[in-house]
Amino acid sequence: MQKVSFQSEGLLLKGHLFLPPQYNENKSYPALVVSGSWTTVKEQMAGLYAEKLAQKGFITLAFDFRNFGESEGEPRFYENPGLKKTDVKNAVAYLSSLPQVDNKRIGALGVCAGAMYTLMAAAEDDQIRFVVTVASWLHDAEAVKLFYGGEAGVSARVEAARKAKKAYADEGTVAYVPTISEEDESAAMFGPYDYYLNPSRGAIKAWSADKFAVMSWEDWLTTDPMPTAKNLKVPTLMIHSDGAVLPQYTKHYFEQIASTDKELIWMDTDLESPFHQFSFYDQEKEVNEAVEVAAEWLAR
Repeated sequence: MQKVSFQSEGLLLKGHLFLPPQYNENKSYPALVVSGSWTTVKEQMAGLYAEKLAQKGFITLAFDFRNFGESEGEPRFYENPGLKKTDVKNAVAYLSSLPQVDNKRIGALGVCAGAMYTLMAAAEDDQIRFVVTVASWLHDAEAVKLFYGGEAGVSARVEAARKAKKAYADEGTVAYVPTISEEDESAAMFGPYDYYLNPSRGAIKAWSADKFAVMSWEDWLTTDPMPTAKNLKVPTLMIHSDGAVLPQYTKHYFEQIASTDKELIWMDTDLESPFHQFSFYDQEKEVNEAVEVAAEWLAR
């Protein structure tokens, strides 16, 4: 693994570049940008998938989006899908600048919300030649009501975000709520989600469990990636399950993808939605199976 950095709209983003076994700098390799769930950093699921896919012969890049981790960007911990889409595109541009990367074989893989950012980017950027999604989080205006207190809960969060944006513009102050909590209902994620609560899983020092910028709510809740499917014209693989988040949305998005070169893999599970989602982040069975399926599909 090499520590690298690249520019995205004037900001310096930091990443980890993983190289295949028996790497030869005189050879040309296929490459993948790998993105994880919302609020996460490169040392979580993005880095895990990137490392495992590098073992399959790819050059892979896991990086911190702007405002998170080691990357530049203010305000900190501001979750904005549109900006993350741009960062994915600039990560792909960085890979394309590397002499050891085959420009005709650059793709992107996204886990959870990383799938949303990746699909949005691939629908616009023809440098992205293929896409893989794992346990994709894809929502619209109706879906967000299921997770954030119905129409009233969504409206309240959007209004709070607008006030927070005004305070930041006028005074430079940033309002935060916890990223994860089992007690504080204002948290970005409220519930017994072990991945984010467990230091042996996702609750690592590089990630913030206690800071989610309130201004993020408007951008997060009003983003609708679903219409981008009709503009997605590259080979696409989607891996999901009935126990992962919003399974019908992944199925619907898949059906609408413009490309005829597409495949949907549905994994078995006894876990109810959304709890199988977290298994795709770091559990050996799900991660290894997803990596094997992705590697075989990418080889074809």
